[in-house]
Amino acid sequence: MASSSSAAAAKRLSNISNHICPTDSNPLVKVSAEVFQALSSGLPVVALESTIISHGMPYPQNLETAKEVEAIVRESGAVPATIAILDGIPCIVVLVGTVRHRSSQRPMPGDRVNRELCLKTLADEELTVSVGLNSEQLERLARLGKSAQKTARRDIAYVVATKRNGATTVSATMFFAAMVGIPVFVTGGTGGVHRHGEHTMDISSDLTELGRTPVAVVSAGVKSILDIPRTLEYLETQGVCVAAYKTNEFPSFFTQTSGCKIDIAFPVQTSSKSVKSRCYGSDMRINGVFFFLVGGDNIDANRKLNLGNGVLIAVPIPKEHSASGSLMESAIQQALTEAREKNITGNAETPFLLARVNEITGGASLASSILER
Repeated sequence: MASSSSAAAAKRLSNISNHICPTDSNPLVKVSAEVFQALSSGLPVVALESTIISHGMPYPQNLETAKEVEAIVRESGAVPATIAILDGIPCIVVLVGTVRHRSSQRPMPGDRVNRELCLKTLADEELTVSVGLNSEQLERLARLGKSAQKTARRDIAYVVATKRNGATTVSATMFFAAMVGIPVFVTGGTGGVHRHGEHTMDISSDLTELGRTPVAVVSAGVKSILDIPRTLEYLETQGVCVAAYKTNEFPSFFTQTSGCKIDIAFPVQTSSKSVKSRCYGSDMRINGVFFFLVGGDNIDANRKLNLGNGVLIAVPIPKEHSASGSLMESAIQQALTEAREKNITGNAETPFLLARVNEITGGASLASSILER
C-alpha cells in the first residue's frame, strides 16, 4: 500500500512538472505554492472557477461570495484552487494568492536532468517569489466584470495568445484542473442544452468537457433556464455518470426538483471531520452541511479505470432557500421571450437570461444562486 501511495505521489509530481515550470519565453500554467504543496503531498484540493467573480453576479457580491466559497473549502480541510487566466497566463491559485516568478534561472520542464531541480524550485517558491494577490488585484478582477473574457475551452488559446484576462467557465476550469491533477471541482450550476436546442444546436461545451475530462464536478445541477431533460440525455450519450446527493431526482438549480429522475443517489455519512485525502477532495461541505461522499469511491474508480470522462454530482439547494418553482419558470419564460425578440444568442444568452430572471423575481434568483455557491 505504501508503494502504491508513493507511485501515485510520483505520478502527480511528474504530471505537475510537465506543466508548471514556466520560463519567461514560454509561460504555461502558474500554480500557487500552497496548491502545489498540497498536490505534491497528496492532500485534497478543490478547483473553483473564476466566471463567478466576473460574470456570475454583480460587485461586490461576487467578491464576497468568492471569499465565502474559499472559506467553506478550507473549513472542510481542503485547499481551494481558483483558476483564471491573468494577462494571458493560466493561473491556479488560492483566491488570495498568485505566483510572480523572480528568478530567471528556472529549469526547463523538458530537461530530464533538471526535473528534480524543477520540482524543488517549485516547492521552495516562498523563498524566491511573492505569493499573494493583493486587495487591489482582487478588486480589479471583481470590478472588471464582463470586461474579463468569459473563457470556455475553445477560447483558451486565444486569450493566452493575446495576453488577455479570462474568467474560466466549467469547461476551461475542468481542463486546467485535469492538467495539474485536481480531480474535484465545485461550482454553482453547469451549462447544458439550451431550450429549443433541437433547433439551434446550442449546447454548452461543459457537457462535452464532462465527456472527455476526468474531473468530478459537484454542482446544484444545470441552470434551470436550460432544457434539463435533454441535458441529461446528452450527458448519457457522452458516457457521464450523473448522480445526486440523497435524492433520485435531478435538482433544478434554483429549486430542489426538476421532474427528471436519475438512477444514482449517493448516500452520505454526516461528519464534522476534516476531508480525507484518499479521495483527493471528494469530501467537502456544500450548502452548510459537512458530508463524506460515498461517491468518492465512484470518483476513485473512474480515475483508476482511465475512463477518461468526468462525473457530475448534483446537490439540491436546501429547501428553506429554494425559490418557488412556478415563480422561476414564469420568469424564465418571460426572459426567453425577450431574448428571442432582441436576437440574443450564443454565449451572450445565458448571462442575459440570468440577469433578467433576477430582475423579474426581484432578486430571489440571485439570492438562491449565491447560496448554492
